[in-house]
Amino acid sequence: MSLDTRAAVTVDPKAAKQIRATKSTNSDKVVGGVSHVVLALWSLVVILPMLWTLLGSFKTTKEIFKSPFGLPANWNFDNYVNAWVKNNFGPMFLNTVIVVGSALILVMLLGAMCAYVLARFSVPGSRVIYYLMLAGLTFPVFLAIVPLFFVLQGMGLLNTLPGLIITYVAFALPFTVFFLFSFFKSLPYEIQEAAYVDGASEWRTFFQVMLPMAKPGLAAVAIMNFLGLWNQFLLPISLNTNQDNYVLSQGMAAFASSAGYQVDFGAMFAAVIITIVPVLLVYILFQRQLQGSVSQGTSK
Repeated sequence: MSLDTRAAVTVDPKAAKQIRATKSTNSDKVVGGVSHVVLALWSLVVILPMLWTLLGSFKTTKEIFKSPFGLPANWNFDNYVNAWVKNNFGPMFLNTVIVVGSALILVMLLGAMCAYVLARFSVPGSRVIYYLMLAGLTFPVFLAIVPLFFVLQGMGLLNTLPGLIITYVAFALPFTVFFLFSFFKSLPYEIQEAAYVDGASEWRTFFQVMLPMAKPGLAAVAIMNFLGLWNQFLLPISLNTNQDNYVLSQGMAAFASSAGYQVDFGAMFAAVIITIVPVLLVYILFQRQLQGSVSQGTSK
């Protein structure tokens, strides 16, 4: 490249400095200030109750009523032991992991396969199937409780973990297909055709070529499905009345209501922390994938 050409493409330092130093308008400053204030208030609304619950999980019931905002006199894990052992939260935690883990694996596999076919192939009725999936997102869950009850009863799966897993999969499948559809639709067709030329079958092309390319979308929808299924309350409380198969959301409700006015609030707060810690850990560990994938999926 000649010196003249270099001079022509070189950015003027003064001009670049002026661009960087461009002042925001008054309206931008007002919007930014209001946004920061609202976010700060919202953060306090979310963080302070969680912090209060965490401190209460180390107190006795008497301490909680005597000094609700003070520090615990003794930092011990007696409340966590009581919640885990005496109030049966250990088996309920295991049931929740089994149900949510199995449902998440199934819904991600089935949802990815369905979204891939709808997005990449001209199947007769594919648009109808896609719009039916979208309609499933608008259908209130509580309207399906009675039909689901009789369907599971007829299948012999009422009040069982497999029945709850199937229900969770059906509940999360429309959102999974809707979210992954745009990711598979945006993948270049040249790569798919190159896999066919190399002799790859449809299954191998999907699992070894196309699925890894949609990994950002898979990570995002897996996290959101995990959050939704872990906190699900209406479905298990309606379709799973066997106490041996209770999940954590049911256990929390039963714990809070069974003791009446004699609730062990320290143990109850410990149970709340046990319930929400896995959700917080998953979100903290994978929040980068969630933020990047959502913006990528919704913009395509």
